[in-house]
Amino acid sequence: MSELIQATFRPLQSMELSVATLRLLLALILGAAIGWERERSSRAAGLRTHMLISMAAALFTVIATELTHMRADQDASLQIDPLRLIQAVTAGVAFLAAGSIITKGATVRGITTGASMWLAGAIGLACGTGNGTLAAVAAVFGLLVLGLIRNVVEPQLSQDDPSPRD
Repeated sequence: MSELIQATFRPLQSMELSVATLRLLLALILGAAIGWERERSSRAAGLRTHMLISMAAALFTVIATELTHMRADQDASLQIDPLRLIQAVTAGVAFLAAGSIITKGATVRGITTGASMWLAGAIGLACGTGNGTLAAVAAVFGLLVLGLIRNVVEPQLSQDDPSPRD
């Protein structure tokens, strides 16, 4: 029984647990920043959704890093392709993001929310690989696009078209 418990909770091989924890926490915080902006805008995919997407992407990345450090049998062939991880995360997030897009006649809503969910996934991937600086820069740029651009562009659009924008 002790061996089973030890095998289940074995230490990480590719990094210290504290490093992995910090990467997940950073993804959570940066995802929250993007999600908070969406939440303030009363969008369906808000704070919790973006936090979970970003942290999940970081976790998948840490797991993939761990897989590259697994010892394979000498007879077994272990193939590592990090691009498959990116493909899997982006496909999964794209599925969630597509669910946030609503069309009604000529009106389309939710595209920006879907894009922000995709960004949260990319931020999580960056955090998971240890690229916290890149993740933070992307989060700042994303917040600028979501907040600042909206405050500059929407007043101009509302003069021409009173329909709500996303």
